[in-house]
Amino acid sequence: MKKQKRFQFMLMLVVFVMGMHLAIAQTAEKKGLEIAMEADMRDMGFGDSKSEMEMTLRNRNGQASRRAIRNKTLEVKGDGDKSLVIFDEPKDVKGTAFLSFTHATGPDDQWLYLPALKRVKRISSNNKSGPFMGSEFAFEDISSQEIDKYKYKYIRDEEYSGMDCFVIERYPVDPKSGYTKQVVWYDKAEYRQHKVDSYDRKGSLLKTLTIRDYNKYNDKYWRSGEMKMVNHITGKSTDLKFTNYGFSNGFTERDFDKNSLKRIK
Repeated sequence: MKKQKRFQFMLMLVVFVMGMHLAIAQTAEKKGLEIAMEADMRDMGFGDSKSEMEMTLRNRNGQASRRAIRNKTLEVKGDGDKSLVIFDEPKDVKGTAFLSFTHATGPDDQWLYLPALKRVKRISSNNKSGPFMGSEFAFEDISSQEIDKYKYKYIRDEEYSGMDCFVIERYPVDPKSGYTKQVVWYDKAEYRQHKVDSYDRKGSLLKTLTIRDYNKYNDKYWRSGEMKMVNHITGKSTDLKFTNYGFSNGFTERDFDKNSLKRIK
């Protein structure tokens, strides 16, 4: 009889502990999602934007090459953003353009215009983990990060670069993603991303993105002045510097259709 009672007690204890772990996990997942949703909500309503960008590619020896780029973005209600990236320098990539339709769910639509071939090439969703124009940014890195593309989990609070931050993990839903998970640092004051660690399909740390020099536009929208992506496997890195941000440019859907790629100037 005593053994039976002891067994029942141990069984109840195991069930209780498992329930506690499940409740904690669910709470962490809920909080991670809430943080991501708050960050997304704070950037809603900008309409459209443009900027100029200098991309610097560095190899493991520090040798650098630079590219001048223009960027346009159109906010789409009920779906992901549309973006157009245009290369102006150097001559060997001048006129190259990248068009992306990010979707709230499902694969994104992406096209690359190659002026030398006068051809628009569709980027396969199977290639989303491939390098964007030889940089350390993958095609999936330069798409808008829609909420439903990930599952989330709150990990901890931590100070980063003098700021109190939330640290969450997010896990891509798409099995074709090049990442198994990403660890993201958001500052508690404004819910801006400051650091993203990306882990490859083997679960090893592949790349780290750091985001700096934020400025506020239209009294609401924060945009970074610098991004740096470091590949821990190859030793290569890519720096992005943003200038001349502008909002309310009057962009329309026509500025972001496939035919617009051939009208690039």
